[in-house]
Amino acid sequence: MSRVYLTRPLPEAVLTRARALFDEVEVRHDTAPLKIGQMRAALTLYDGVLPTLGDMFSAEVFRDAESPRCKVLANFGVGYNHIDVAAARAAGVMVTNTPGAVTDATADIAMTLILMSARRAGEGERLVRAGGWAGWHPTQMLGLHVTGKTVGIIGMGRIGQAIARRCHFGFGMNVIYYNRSEKDLGFDADRAETMQDLAAKADIVVVAVPGGVETHHLIGADLFSAMKPTAHFVNIARGDIVDEAALIAALGSGQIAGAGLDVYEHEPKVPDALRALENVVLLPHLGTAALEVREAMGLMAVENLSAALNGETPPNLIS
Repeated sequence: MSRVYLTRPLPEAVLTRARALFDEVEVRHDTAPLKIGQMRAALTLYDGVLPTLGDMFSAEVFRDAESPRCKVLANFGVGYNHIDVAAARAAGVMVTNTPGAVTDATADIAMTLILMSARRAGEGERLVRAGGWAGWHPTQMLGLHVTGKTVGIIGMGRIGQAIARRCHFGFGMNVIYYNRSEKDLGFDADRAETMQDLAAKADIVVVAVPGGVETHHLIGADLFSAMKPTAHFVNIARGDIVDEAALIAALGSGQIAGAGLDVYEHEPKVPDALRALENVVLLPHLGTAALEVREAMGLMAVENLSAALNGETPPNLIS
């Protein structure tokens, strides 16, 4: 008998598929992250768990989990820095994720933020909603023209490449990137030697690297000081990749022109100092927030669960 636990409400199509595959499916209807006691209980009570962002399956959670009933954590999302993969492996628990399903939707949000920040769309909407718009005039709210500019992308995995294609083919932008290895994108793109070199040349800097210990505060004052004062910064990766205090300082001093953020260092907490700035666009982690995308993610996670519990290698195994 297979018993699985879904730690958040999921689209109905996902629940229907899960109920067809498993004997017992328990869905937690609270949208807040699991607490440590709940995670420890889940390892004991279920054969498989479908967790997501915020469910911090740390080494502490696995510390006393000797031969747990749970055999797989099928993460809902491509990022899995909230799961200690090594600790899970040591406890005999597989970890999977949902790559591919999130790529285009996340790249679309990057483009949304690029355009909103460069063209001051958030600021403009607030002006209209507040009743402060006096009418069109030739020098009103002048922003950055995106077409033909240079985008610098930090991280050239699936999502970084999808952003690059949109920028190049959709907006005629020059693409430069910083990545550990050279990438063949099918069009001209220059690989920067350092992030600072990229920042100095780019009109828009986009972060698309995975979260985790290696990338914690990868972006900070050094990068912002290398950027043009007319440049914009966009983060659609993980919030703690960016030193949020350094970003607030750069925006507040005019060191950079603007920013667009879909993620935050201490999400869902957004500092008052950041919310008070006019030159930053703030979205509530909308990267994959489309029904068909969330369905695809959920179905992929469910198939990972099913494979693991049937003694097969899950298609998206991390460990």
